[in-house]
This record gives sequence, structure tokens and C-alpha cells, in this order.
Amino acid sequence: MSYRHALVVGKFAPLHKGHQQVIECARGEAARVTVLCYATPDFTAMPSALRAAWIAALYPEVQVLVPEVAPPDSAPGPVHWHYLRQWLAQAGVAADVVFSSEQYGPPFAAALGVAHRMVDQARVRLPVSATAIRADVHGLRNWLAPGVYRHFVQRIALVGAESTGKSALAAYLARHCGTRYIPEIGREVWEARQGRLAPADYVDIAERHRAEEDAALEQCRRFLFVDTNALTTLLLGFCYGHLREAPPALLDYAGDCARRYHAHFLCGDEIPFHQDGWRDDATWRSRIQGMVRYDLQVRGIAYTELHGTLEQRAMQLLGKLEEERGSGDRGWSERAG
Repeated sequence: MSYRHALVVGKFAPLHKGHQQVIECARGEAARVTVLCYATPDFTAMPSALRAAWIAALYPEVQVLVPEVAPPDSAPGPVHWHYLRQWLAQAGVAADVVFSSEQYGPPFAAALGVAHRMVDQARVRLPVSATAIRADVHGLRNWLAPGVYRHFVQRIALVGAESTGKSALAAYLARHCGTRYIPEIGREVWEARQGRLAPADYVDIAERHRAEEDAALEQCRRFLFVDTNALTTLLLGFCYGHLREAPPALLDYAGDCARRYHAHFLCGDEIPFHQDGWRDDATWRSRIQGMVRYDLQVRGIAYTELHGTLEQRAMQLLGKLEEERGSGDRGWSERAG
């Protein structure tokens, strides 16, 4: 090895293949590698701890640290170098080389009194920047590892009573957008149990549904369409008399829906009721539909109602999401404070 202990410093917002090239170069030339990940103010939608976790997941043999109370990013270079020199000494990190692909690399290394190794500063091999990715994360997703890109996939929940077209719409949208969808897990369990569910079954439904979503994220493109979520699972448990009180885990999963899903769409019940042998009737559907709507309102979860044919509903939903995208999509560059 050319070096004893390499140091890599950056925001990694998000971690992309250019960053990975620097880290991998350091791994190949140094016996030990430490990566510092921080930003001040931090990115609200991808905080430093999350970004550090991305690095640790890809490079478990690398030490990844998140400095605290760092100077603002706008501070002059010497202010950062002084802070890091003191922070590294307190953390017991004694590097003998800094790896970077930025202009700040050589003076930073000089301030630490160590060597510097420049890696593709001109971006010839990997012409990418985190700034460009934040502006178009989905268009530039190929510059991100699957484990990183999954964070930017938006979960879209389709909710409503039985026979409101959720399943058909989820499948249609996934095909149209070239992405994945998660079918309703509760239906599978309901049929297997012949409609006789215990409280533990409802927890199992919610947990399996969440696990299916998590497993699908790395194969998605911008969206993951989800047929039903824990809100409806909890509601139906009470409506069918299987729950006298909600299991704590199920309450937590239902409460997490406002954060977990980028958007909720309520599928209208004006379409003809389809009896498949397991469903109740149109009157029951209307009752449950009203309860689903009321539950969203009480929880303060914004939603959009969809009506019309399958194609019309799909266009309404995609139009709403495109409208959000046009007004800024998610603020990947937004900072705290």
C-alpha cells in the first residue's frame, strides 16, 4: 500500500459514482480509509446520518464519521481546515493522505500536513456532480447506486374501499411508468383465512406490505405504486369486528403512513360494484369509502380523489404528480434552518 491512512471528506449529497471512485481509489492505495460526511446547514431530505449510512453500506470496511457543530459550508476554506484539524485530533484520526477530486484538496491536505492524491479532477472518467443530480435525480439515477437511489423513489398510495379499482390502477400505472407496484397483501391473507382473521393477522398484513415495498424500491423508476396501506388495514380490522383494540405495532404503521407515502389518492366508488365472491356489497363499499375519506381527513393527510375510467384516473394522478414536479418536486437541495 502507498499510504497508511487515507482521509476523504465531502457532503455526498447524494453519494454518486464520482464519490465512489474517490473512495475506491483510497481503498486501493491505503491500508485504512476514513470518510467524513457532513454539511452545514444539513440537507433536510437526506441528512448527514443517512448519507453516511449509504457509504457504510457500500463500504463496510471503511470508517465513516459525521462531524458535529461544523462551520457553515459558506465559511472560507481555512476555517473548515482549522475545524477539521482539531476535530480529527479529538477523534483520534491520524491520516497521512487526503484523497479528493476538488480544488480544495491540495490546500486542505497542506493545512493538515499530509499528502494529497487528486482523483479525476476534470471529471473525465465520470462527468457527474451532486448539484446536477439534485436538480434531476430521476433523470440521472444511473449515476447512483441502487441502495442510494431507492431513497428518492416516491411511494404513491392508492386507497379506497373494496371494488374501487385500486388494483387495476396500480398495475396500469406501473406499466405506464416502467416501474413496480405492490398488490394488496390483505386480500391474499383474507382468502387464505377464509375471512376469519385474528389481530395478529392484521399486523402481519401491514408488516408484509411494508417489507414488499422496501424490497421493490431498488427496482423502481421514480415511483412505487402501492395498492392500499396500513391505514385501511387498521380501519378494516375494526369494521369487520376482528379488532377490539388496535395492536400497538399496527397503530404505529398506520401513523407512519403520512411520512412514508409521498402522496395518497382516493379511488372513487362511482364505478360499478364487482362481486368476486369475497366482497360484501355496494352499500358496504359506500360505508367503508366514507370512513377511509374521514380517516384521511382526521389524520391531516392530504389526498386527491380520482374518478372516471381507468385511463382517466391514471391521467388525473400523473397530472397531479407532474404538477408537483413542475413546482419543484421534492426539495432535494433544501437545507435545514
